[in-house]
Amino acid sequence: MKKFLTAILFAPVLAFAAGAELHLDKAPDKSNDQAALQNGAKVFVNYCLNCHSASYMRYNRLKDIGLTDAQVKDNLLFTADKVGEPMKIAMQRADAKTWFGAAPPDLTVIARARASEFGSGADWLYTYLRSFYRDEERPSGWNNVVFANVGMPHVLWELQGDQVMGADHKLKLVKPGTLKPEEFDAMVGDLVGYLKYMGEPVAEFRKQLGVIVLIFLAVFFVFAYALKREYWKDIH
Repeated sequence: MKKFLTAILFAPVLAFAAGAELHLDKAPDKSNDQAALQNGAKVFVNYCLNCHSASYMRYNRLKDIGLTDAQVKDNLLFTADKVGEPMKIAMQRADAKTWFGAAPPDLTVIARARASEFGSGADWLYTYLRSFYRDEERPSGWNNVVFANVGMPHVLWELQGDQVMGADHKLKLVKPGTLKPEEFDAMVGDLVGYLKYMGEPVAEFRKQLGVIVLIFLAVFFVFAYALKREYWKDIH
């Protein structure tokens, strides 16, 4: 069960106090960084897609972030036979509920779903994925600052290392992982960027089209106003 979701940062700015308001860390904007989105897709496929499906996302949409069909097939196509298939998983929901207590949710629109709850789905995911800590009272051995008593284990602990909740209610790194803190932070940012992209692959095109439409309307207004003045100039 090595593939799942991601982790936590060295000496994060999060404080965990009962009843305190949760402050979300700002997620880096990766929307125009194809290399980061490609890396996020790789992390997602290798660590998330074993338990979490993305059944409303097809592999061939990865061409929108600069990958070819051959690259997708050779490097990312582990749970399907064709690049036109959706990102589904083999694990049955009934089995997942037995193993984890609840079936892992589909992640296609997780960023948009969390945005409806917390204002910024990317910020929530970025904070959540960096907020796991050791808790021997939990069945998985892990807990989370953002999502208390979460059923999901911290599957990237080998990369980040072990964090514990200190007496001051702050997370502390007690065993370093294979990645440096800034490297792990960047990887989580790439993954969150991909999750955000996956929720609306045409988001950037929509924004660009919106700008073009506004420019067109501004130019059209000039001609429309000139036509109006010409038409009414002899009418008092």
